[in-house]
Amino acid sequence: MSATSVLINLFGEIALLLWGINMVNSGVQRAFGSDLRWILGMALRTRLQAFLAGLGVTTVLQSSTATALMVASFTAGGAVDIIPALAVMLGANVGTTLIVQVLSFDVSLIFPALIFGGFVAYRRGRTSRIKDLGRVTIGLGLMLLSLHLLSETIRPIESSKVIKDLLAVIAPDPLILVLLSALFAWLAHSSVAALLFIMSLAGAGVIDAHSALVMVLGANLGSSLNPLLEGTGGDPVKLRVPFGNFAMRVIGCLVTFPLIDPILSAMSVFDPHPERLAANFHTLFNLVVAAIFILPLPWIAGLLLKLFPEKLRASDPGTPQYLDKDALDTPSVALSNAAREVLRMVDTVEAMLRSSQDLFREDDISRVDQVSRTDDVLDRLFSAIRRYLSSINHETLSDAEAKRLSDILAFAINLEHVGDIIDKNLMELAAKRIKNHLRLPKDSLEDITSMHAKLLEHLQLAASVLMFQDLGSARRLVSEKERFRDLERAVAQKHLDQLRSGRAVGDTSALQLDIVRDLKRIEAHIASTGHSLLEQSGELKPSRLTS
Repeated sequence: MSATSVLINLFGEIALLLWGINMVNSGVQRAFGSDLRWILGMALRTRLQAFLAGLGVTTVLQSSTATALMVASFTAGGAVDIIPALAVMLGANVGTTLIVQVLSFDVSLIFPALIFGGFVAYRRGRTSRIKDLGRVTIGLGLMLLSLHLLSETIRPIESSKVIKDLLAVIAPDPLILVLLSALFAWLAHSSVAALLFIMSLAGAGVIDAHSALVMVLGANLGSSLNPLLEGTGGDPVKLRVPFGNFAMRVIGCLVTFPLIDPILSAMSVFDPHPERLAANFHTLFNLVVAAIFILPLPWIAGLLLKLFPEKLRASDPGTPQYLDKDALDTPSVALSNAAREVLRMVDTVEAMLRSSQDLFREDDISRVDQVSRTDDVLDRLFSAIRRYLSSINHETLSDAEAKRLSDILAFAINLEHVGDIIDKNLMELAAKRIKNHLRLPKDSLEDITSMHAKLLEHLQLAASVLMFQDLGSARRLVSEKERFRDLERAVAQKHLDQLRSGRAVGDTSALQLDIVRDLKRIEAHIASTGHSLLEQSGELKPSRLTS
């Protein structure tokens, strides 16, 4: 076989390996993306829990970069402390070694069954999750197939005089081996692919065990560059966790490098096969790095906070803060970012409602203009969220993620409508009252204040439904809508009674009815947030809750 043919085969087989890893990663995210993100979110409390969560999630995803993006969705803006985030990355580094351990054994006979079984599940699966798991199984089969093809292609190279001469030149300079393997891991965006390739070279005798272990160090360095480069060019906060992860690996490599020979001698006693030595050393290296650095993480975190201070956010409140474009390839993270930005819309609407509540008591006309400017902020946030959600690749969304996207967008639309009602209706009524020097009766003001208070309470309930899918909050939200309607009817009836008795003043009476009407419209928009969750659970009838 000519050198050109060998290179073509190698490139094709490496591409097949990367495609298999990509299928596993995307399939798992589509099947369990929201659940994996929930596991990480729940675990970001203590170092040990975070380490175990990072290990488990990355073992399934086989991508420490994807795990890093999920962690970034929690740590951006200081929502989660940097210490457990670094612990997650230590666990993620160990997680990437586990499938390497499995694939270091001779499992080549399994790949036909995996590909066939995955194909059947993908084509015949009745649910999207079964189809996605079929995709994962096909990806695993393709990874094993690529390893089988790599070993077949590399085997003839063992007897090549040119390769032996080249390796004879390179092998005495381990720094070159480190750089080559780091470059490959960086280009492949996968330490798994790099390690499997190194193991194939070692198993075919193209490189000796010493060179294999040196290249393992390079692969660990190269894979840690990917999350670091993903965070460049924006807020320095994004660099804290990936730089900390990279720095810990660099220190680990510097300490380990001069100890390669004694480590090799000790490990050869247990398993002398070169490919197994590479896999075991990869796992041992990451375990030791995690054990050494997990205790001083608070000190490391403090240093990172000083090295990468938080960038001053734009003073314009209409500028999005969480819509990270780098996360668009990871739907669960992108949806989390969009939901966090929607919470800023909630805060904006809450501020508008509080101003509206005050303006029916106070005579500050300047606050009317302030509320109108606040609605412009709300509109800009909504436009940014809508564009961001439309940029997510909808074909990669699982059914649960597609529904999540729909719920986030629907809530944002409702909030934008609420802002319009406050701006174009309630503020017009408030301005009219102030300009005409109208005074609402005390009992009418109490009713309007009570309705505003209910709206503020219901707005927080709606946010809880969106963020946590809280069925109890959704049930309460829809129930409160009925009570709110009763309150509106009582106010209207009181107004009619005042008209009949002649106690109502025409202008203030009409003003009160208009205010109540608009507050009821706002309530309808807020309460609709609970409908989707209740319909999904079967608890919502066409006009009322089930008993």
